[in-house]
Amino acid sequence: QLQLVESGGGLVQPGGSLRLSCAASGRTFSRYGMGWFRQAPGKEREFVAALSWSGSTTTYADSVKGRFTISRDYPKNTLYLRMNNLKPEDTAVYYCAAGADDGRPSSYDYWGQGTQVTVSS
Repeated sequence: QLQLVESGGGLVQPGGSLRLSCAASGRTFSRYGMGWFRQAPGKEREFVAALSWSGSTTTYADSVKGRFTISRDYPKNTLYLRMNNLKPEDTAVYYCAAGADDGRPSSYDYWGQGTQVTVSS
């Protein structure tokens, strides 16, 4: 089993920034492709960004391209999501996931518990 724990969410004003972290434990972090997803109230979980196991390939949803950056720190077994120029429509619970590097939630084997991001003035 791979355990994932997200942190770094909170309340931020429009135009602000946040960095989410996802700490992994239990298995070899470097073997897994990783992704970030989000889910707003009343909506389906949607893809945000993904990173291959090697770190060489990144994929972003069009809605966050140019504003969000996914990265990973292998020695720290941690996945990050840097979010800049946040908008109210970015408000959601953000989840990290492991086991794939595409945009389909069903492709991933492991999920964190989520962290709330609220963008509001």
